[in-house]
Amino acid sequence: MERKIKIGSKHIGEGCPCYIIAEMSANHAMDFDNAIKIIHLAKESGADAIKIQTYTADTMTLNSRKEQFLIKEGTWEGANLYELYQQAYTPWEWQARLKEEADKIGIDFFSTPFDKRAVDFLESIGVEFYKIASFELVDIPLLKYVASKGKPIIMSTGMGTLGEIEEAVSAIRGEGNNQLCLLKCSSEYPANPENMNLNAIRHISETFNVPAGLSDHSVGPLSAVVAVSLGAKVIEKHFCISREIKNPDSTFSMEPAEFKKMVEDIRIVEKALGEAAYKRSNSEKTYVGLRRSIWVAKDIKEGEIFTEENLRVVRPGHGLEPKFFKEILGKKANSDVEEATPLKWNMIE
Repeated sequence: MERKIKIGSKHIGEGCPCYIIAEMSANHAMDFDNAIKIIHLAKESGADAIKIQTYTADTMTLNSRKEQFLIKEGTWEGANLYELYQQAYTPWEWQARLKEEADKIGIDFFSTPFDKRAVDFLESIGVEFYKIASFELVDIPLLKYVASKGKPIIMSTGMGTLGEIEEAVSAIRGEGNNQLCLLKCSSEYPANPENMNLNAIRHISETFNVPAGLSDHSVGPLSAVVAVSLGAKVIEKHFCISREIKNPDSTFSMEPAEFKKMVEDIRIVEKALGEAAYKRSNSEKTYVGLRRSIWVAKDIKEGEIFTEENLRVVRPGHGLEPKFFKEILGKKANSDVEEATPLKWNMIE
């Protein structure tokens, strides 16, 4: 299988520009106008796609105050799962309108479903591809149901062992769906760069023969830009209007100016990576003439012997190449040669 999938008019994979996703998540802060604004800002900031999440608190967890339903550490320490998802979800009545807005301005729109009902709903509004979250990597029935729709899937692999990732990939391919991209992910919020293991991106791609990328929860652009230099074909970052608009995801989300700069840096990295070629750029051709070559350093009379005293290897490169220097020593000049003349074969007896 070729390490490339198609999403709409775009391809993801080898030889293609990195596909950059702005994850809205909870950054709308339960305000529809914020959600619309995020879509426009993501487009203006260079994102290829805007992603949302499709769930309700009831489809994610149980409404329980038992200790097992409390988050023990991290950004959401002390929060109750049900209440957290109530704050973070994107109302389903918004989602068709959000897709229409994205379609209108020309940015791809897709979502992460968390149960079969969410998949059915997204099918009804015409979503063309899907995201699978890291936490759902082990929900094999859900993966099979999404895969059965025959649409491209981008799947995060946070917390996944190699065996778990293999099982998830097999489940998707078992439904006859080979349109798969895997994202390396560190399921920390925010992610600690020391735990991100970006070198795994290439290993994931080679092991599962898929395009691979990074779902990046770290603060700032550095990890994403480095990931592209290591072969990432997709970058996903949480995106907000401003971190001053507080919500469960705001602390580790990128503001528009930051996101735009990250996209610009990624595009520069892609150009800098180029290809495995040994050829001169047009700019380099200008400087070839400034290489070192053999020059006459003192006036030389006809019949005089060339020595290390009357020849020098210096810039620019108008004379014979330096590799001939020892070969020329001891030979005679066949005519008078003026100082500061580039040495040529026709000057040598």
